[in-house]
Amino acid sequence: MCFSATASFAAGIALSTVGVITLKKSEAASQLMFAGIPLVFGLQQLTEGVVWMALNNPEYAHLKTVSVYTFMTFAQIIWPSWVPISILLLEKRPARKNLLYLFSAIGLIVSIYLGYCLATYPVDAHVREHHIFYNLKYPMGLISKGVALYLLAIIFTPFLSSIKKMWVVGLVTLISFVAAKLIFSNFVISVWCMFAALISVVVWYMMPHLNEHYRLHKLKISF
Repeated sequence: MCFSATASFAAGIALSTVGVITLKKSEAASQLMFAGIPLVFGLQQLTEGVVWMALNNPEYAHLKTVSVYTFMTFAQIIWPSWVPISILLLEKRPARKNLLYLFSAIGLIVSIYLGYCLATYPVDAHVREHHIFYNLKYPMGLISKGVALYLLAIIFTPFLSSIKKMWVVGLVTLISFVAAKLIFSNFVISVWCMFAALISVVVWYMMPHLNEHYRLHKLKISF
């Protein structure tokens, strides 16, 4: 989280707890990736807590590189694929599913590209204006296209789902990105991850809808 180690650890514990609850509420294997979103966000926030410790305390400085790269792995490699694939696994309508395959493929391409950048180019972090600034040295020629595809996979995919209320996930993600970009333009990576963690509440809220969707589909198959 963008404010302090304490805030990051508190958010990480809270989100992880929500994640355990949502996973317990799931009734099918196809729901596990989606239900696991709060837990993954929780692990990401715990990781940024370690980044804060490494940046602010010399005795933890040796943890800086591994914690920064772990946080960036969540932010740039895991999420572009996780979100569209988790929604794809829930979809039952063939036409919608074909579209979700496409957007999942886009997410995978983004994950692979950003993973290559993360492994090839230097990444650093430091505290600036009470926030963590992640300094990425990626080639700028392709980064704008990568960001566009990233946003497409993360934000637009939920609107393609036939599941009731899934559009709320896309809306919350979009609002959180716009807010982070407008208010904290120099700290979008850290702040957006914090804002986007609000999706965890939506995931918790949606679990009964997912279970109802699953039961109805199962009932149709039985007939």
